[in-house]
Amino acid sequence: MGREVKTLVNEQKDKGSYNISFDASHLSSGVYFYQLRAGDFVSIKKMVLLK
Repeated sequence: MGREVKTLVNEQKDKGSYNISFDASHLSSGVYFYQLRAGDFVSIKKMVLLK
């Protein structure tokens, strides 16, 4: 449907590795797309949610 479901992080972070938990219990099963951005890098991936 093209709606934004959740923004997990929207802030500057120092270099390093990070783990973010995502609770998808309120979402329906289906295909979702997520976007990762870091500087000039942008990556859009597909996620399949099965319940």
